Amino acid sequence: MSKIKSLILGSAAGLAAIAGAQAADLPVKAKAVQYVKICSLYGAGFYYIPGTETCIKLGGYAQFDATINGTAHGQPAWSGTIGQQNRGSDYFVTRSRVNLNIDTRTASEYGIVRTYWSSNFQHTSGDGPSSGVLTTDLAFVQFAGFTFGKAISAFQTPWGGGPVGVNTSNLLGGYDNSTGITQVAYTWQFGNGVSAQIGVEDNRIINRAPIFNGTGVGSISAANFFSGAYTNSSGGNVSPDFVGNIRVDQAAFTAQLSGGLHNIHASYYGASEPTGHPTDEWGFAVQGGIQLKNLPTGPGDKLSISAIYSEGAPKYVIGGTTGNSFSAFGGGADPAFYQDFASAALLDGVYNPGGSIQKTKVWAVQGGYEHNWSPNWQTSVFGAYVNVDYNDTATAILRGSLPAGFLVAGSNYNPDFNIWQVGTRTAWTPVQNLTFSGELLYTTLETSSTGGVVAAAGNAGAFKPAGNYQFKDQGMFSGQLRVRRTW
Repeated sequence: MSKIKSLILGSAAGLAAIAGAQAADLPVKAKAVQYVKICSLYGAGFYYIPGTETCIKLGGYAQFDATINGTAHGQPAWSGTIGQQNRGSDYFVTRSRVNLNIDTRTASEYGIVRTYWSSNFQHTSGDGPSSGVLTTDLAFVQFAGFTFGKAISAFQTPWGGGPVGVNTSNLLGGYDNSTGITQVAYTWQFGNGVSAQIGVEDNRIINRAPIFNGTGVGSISAANFFSGAYTNSSGGNVSPDFVGNIRVDQAAFTAQLSGGLHNIHASYYGASEPTGHPTDEWGFAVQGGIQLKNLPTGPGDKLSISAIYSEGAPKYVIGGTTGNSFSAFGGGADPAFYQDFASAALLDGVYNPGGSIQKTKVWAVQGGYEHNWSPNWQTSVFGAYVNVDYNDTATAILRGSLPAGFLVAGSNYNPDFNIWQVGTRTAWTPVQNLTFSGELLYTTLETSSTGGVVAAAGNAGAFKPAGNYQFKDQGMFSGQLRVRRTW
């Protein structure tokens, strides 16, 4: 009996030892790992990149646009085929776009090191069935107060070309650089919402309008006159633009004063180097704007007003996606003319052989008011007025560049023009980050010329016959429907 008892106890001890050894080999339950760790340093939506101290935020949107009586970006029918108002015109244009942006930030002894990238993948009417366009709107690095890369210009107000909620990218009178400009800039933060920024910017495309060389009668062809696209005699890009601003951000308002210097560099007087060239000129632009945010009309309502004056730097007033030529036709009520029209050219300056560059003066005002009827509904009204003025010398050069016999007897050609706009937009946000909006814009292109011109067949544009065409202001409605889902 004692032997049986000893055998049982020994077996139990052996089993316990084996079990203990096996238990030591089993994995211990690990503490849960947070693979995506929230980064609360820079606001909602940031996460730590695993294994680093860098925080990242992904964002973007999907968007559908339909523009009526205009082109992409909500541009009115003030140029190109749509401005001719014939059966070759597209009565509507659609665009589908997906935006992706990536924001990274890392704390350092020099402050926050930030990188930002934003691109659009889009398909517009006229693109192939499976084709489209990839754009790079913004791409920059920020370090120790410096910004390097494609970023918003220091000249632009925080609300840019849209004083309030707008869809169109062609509301004039407020510098609109929402797709960025390549630059090196430095920003000072003085505290209490006061800041200042200076920048050196690449002006090759965005801030340069054409320069016109009036070499004599016929240097503006009839076709170019009707389109507003005069021959460009700009030289190379020899100097960046220099810009800066002073800004005050408060709970009740944001105000900014900004300025820019722009080099005007023309080509030669003639076809070769020995003909010489005009001396470079410096253009400039100044802008002041204020946005009131705590209005008694309701929470979230705001009112924005800005004004710009420029000499030799008109793209600071008429910029963004807007081109440098304008041309629009109407039906024509005078039996002495086939149709009426308005055309205009936006130029940095004008010169003729042996002369100096005559800088174009442009000034504008822009404003808008936005009211929130409820958390889901808002309406905005907005408008702008732009005045383009060529001095007497520039006017004489342009007038002397028209084709011989082009003007109808008794007519007066004056290259000055005005553009005024008024519009409204209503938006509905049924759920967070999903917005349906509709916009209506009325634009008038005002000409300072009187009388008319004599055109050969095709000079006024496709399908336009030979005949007399009368100078007359042109008004046009355009509209846009938009659906945007932001994430």
